[in-house]
Amino acid sequence: MEGLDFLIDYLLKEENRFAGMQIPCDKEEKRRLFRALCNMRMPRPVSEEFLRRQDEYLQNELKAKGVVKLSDIELEDASCSNIKLWQGDITQLAADAIVNAANSQLLGCFYPLHACIDNAIHSAAGVQLRNECSDLMNEQGYPEPTGSAKITEAYNLPCRYVIHTVGPIIHGNQPTEEECTLLKNCYLSCLDLALNRNLKSIAFCCISTGEFHFPNQSAAEIAYTTVRDFVKTRASEMTVVFNVFKDTDFNIYKQLLNLH
Repeated sequence: MEGLDFLIDYLLKEENRFAGMQIPCDKEEKRRLFRALCNMRMPRPVSEEFLRRQDEYLQNELKAKGVVKLSDIELEDASCSNIKLWQGDITQLAADAIVNAANSQLLGCFYPLHACIDNAIHSAAGVQLRNECSDLMNEQGYPEPTGSAKITEAYNLPCRYVIHTVGPIIHGNQPTEEECTLLKNCYLSCLDLALNRNLKSIAFCCISTGEFHFPNQSAAEIAYTTVRDFVKTRASEMTVVFNVFKDTDFNIYKQLLNLH
């Protein structure tokens, strides 16, 4: 774990607030501390040596988790074989692009070890992803609008690109018509980006559910209808994967895809 010690030491020395913090001896504690430090790290330049060692570490982590090819996914929509369903860690999928449910700053999740997908994707990709997102946002000059999307490189992920989209945040018990339209626009924006880049596959997370409180059933219905219509009318050769993590979402999508 000498490489991990180097990475942790580098990150600790970047900021005065971590002065005096000791590197733990336990392997799992080291892994958690490294991820936490990356989560909290503001976008800034980083040394080539850090990137080399970080990339080596993250590639080993990916190898341990395993890469999932789209050809390995057996669950397909009964009426459209281009649409697939897979339950698991989206950072393992070797699609042309995976979709990240981002916030309007597009910089990832800064809460150490948070369980959101934004945190998982940035943690697995490496610090380069936050730096690229920061460059995009500085050039844009304003927060990313809800319903739109941006595309970046994927770095240490097995996919080629990450498409970041900002879903609506639901404050009441049920989403309004406008919020439903904004969620639909998230899917359309991502699909348009993929189509314009000539990508052949894209994997969607459950945008706006969880932390953003969009009801799971309604969100899935919007997602499925939007994707099905897009694939059938504009992108008949594109493969779309609905990636779910929770059993609740898996069961909802199984019904929508008519899987028994």
